[in-house]
Amino acid sequence: MNIEKHPKHFDCVIFDLDGVITKTAKVHAAAWKGMFDEYLQKRSQLGLVDFREFSYDKDYLTYVDGKPRYEGVQSFLESREISLPFGNVDDEDDQETICGLGNRKNTKFLEVLNTDGIEVYTSTVDLIKNLQAHNIRIGVASSSKNCQHVLKVTGLEKYFETRVDGVVSHELGLKGKPEPDIFLRAAQNLNMTPQRSVVIEDAVSGVAAGFKGGFALVIGVARESNEKDLKDNGAHVVVNGFKEVTTETIDQWLS
Repeated sequence: MNIEKHPKHFDCVIFDLDGVITKTAKVHAAAWKGMFDEYLQKRSQLGLVDFREFSYDKDYLTYVDGKPRYEGVQSFLESREISLPFGNVDDEDDQETICGLGNRKNTKFLEVLNTDGIEVYTSTVDLIKNLQAHNIRIGVASSSKNCQHVLKVTGLEKYFETRVDGVVSHELGLKGKPEPDIFLRAAQNLNMTPQRSVVIEDAVSGVAAGFKGGFALVIGVARESNEKDLKDNGAHVVVNGFKEVTTETIDQWLS
């Protein structure tokens, strides 16, 4: 492969995973809905609350999307004025704790993945290959603890020089999105500064994290026709996908 001319305005791109590289965002959303609806119905049957289902547009996108698993559980429960003990990350998935509910969600997510497999966004993979041809450093930063598994299954792990995910965040004590910790750590692992780095995200909490971290360019991916929300929360540029987007395109946006 011929090495193309290096762009003038950036050296590094940090990608989110779900909804940006892989078509797993809707699998996550379905797993969250299944878990929360079951739990809310159980509380309703006990006479504790009136059942009100977990919605995609309001509940998933507002309280859960892009956040670390247990923070997502806590954020949604607080919105419904439900208080539970945090528990322990090793809690069984039938325990009524924040960790127990989070682990139940993960069980449902893995059940779907193992049954249906994982699809990727080919235009994003094409962009990754184009960036690599221009000698751009590439990392992945995701709240998911399944990030490495997903990258291995899809054969994409080889493209990323660093991975900062839910497992790494827990080990290092990094704060989750909308705090910028995981993006900053990924850039640091590549010996890059935010001022010469780009973040690509599809979640509101993710673009907010990239903006807060002072990254040169935050690209929002509007998979859910949420262009305004992404722009309002820190995306400098919003796209629907990466067809015809190249290293040169990103360099022009930065210029």
